[in-house]
Amino acid sequence: MHKLGNWVTSLFSVLVLCCALTIGQAFAAEPKLRGDFVQGAMIVGKTSAGSEVRLNGNPLKVSPEGYFVFGIGRDDVEPLVLAVVSKGGERWRQTFTITTRKFDIQRVDGLPQQTVTPDPDTQARIAEDNRKIGAARSLVSSRTDFNGEWIWPAEGRITGVYGSQRILNGEPRAPHWGLDIANVTGTPVYAPAAGVVRLAEPDLVLSGGTLIVDHGHDIFSSFLHLHALHVNVGDEIQAGDLIGEIGATGRATGPHLDWRMNWGGVRIDPELLLPPRQ
Repeated sequence: MHKLGNWVTSLFSVLVLCCALTIGQAFAAEPKLRGDFVQGAMIVGKTSAGSEVRLNGNPLKVSPEGYFVFGIGRDDVEPLVLAVVSKGGERWRQTFTITTRKFDIQRVDGLPQQTVTPDPDTQARIAEDNRKIGAARSLVSSRTDFNGEWIWPAEGRITGVYGSQRILNGEPRAPHWGLDIANVTGTPVYAPAAGVVRLAEPDLVLSGGTLIVDHGHDIFSSFLHLHALHVNVGDEIQAGDLIGEIGATGRATGPHLDWRMNWGGVRIDPELLLPPRQ
C-alpha cells in the first residue's frame, strides 16, 4: 500500500511537471499584441527571444528581444494569419478578422485640368522627388522605436483624416494617407516617437518641406508642407524633440502639417496610435 501511494504521488508529480511544461511552451510561443485589427492599424507584437514570426506565411523581422510590427492597409479585408515558432520549437497560430471602416468620399468638379493633371516638366520633377523618397525608405533598420508611446506632433485643428478620397473632375484620386493638423505658419512640429531622420528636403513639388523619420522594422513617418526643418539626415531624435514648423509649402491650400506613416508599402493611420486629445 505504501509503494502504491508512492507510485501515485510520483505519477501526480510527473503530470504536474508536464502541465507546467505545456503552459511554459504555450507562453513561449504566444505573442503579446498591441493594437486593434482594423483597417489602417499598426500592430506591435512581443514574443520570446529567438522566435520566428510569419504573417500570412511571410516572415516578419523580429528583434533580438522578440519585438515585431506590421500594418493593415486601408482596403484590407481578408483575415490575417499570424504564426509563431519559438526558439525551442513550440508553435502558436491564430487567425484575425479585420474590422472595416467607412471613409469620406468627396466629389469636386470644375477644376482647371492642369490642377488635376500636372504638365510634363512638373511630372518629371515629381518622379525625381519620388525617387528620393523611395531611397529614404529603402533601409529596413533594426530599430524598435515603434514600440514606444506616441504623442501628438503639433497643436491645431484636424482638417484631414486618413483614408478620405476626392474625385476631381470625375477622376478618382489617391486616398488621403495622412492626418492633417492646421495651424498658423511657424507652429512647432515635434517628433511623435523616437527615430532617425532619413530625408530632409525643403522644397519637394507636392509636399514642400518634407521630413522622413525611420522608427525601425520598415515603419516610417513623413511630415509634409513644413515651413522650416530643424533636423538633418542622420539625426537621432526622441519623442517630443522639435523637428520642424507648420507651413504651406508644396501643394497646400493653407498652413498645416500632413503626417503620414508607412509599414513598407502599406499606408497606416497615424491617428490610431495617439492618445485622445485633451
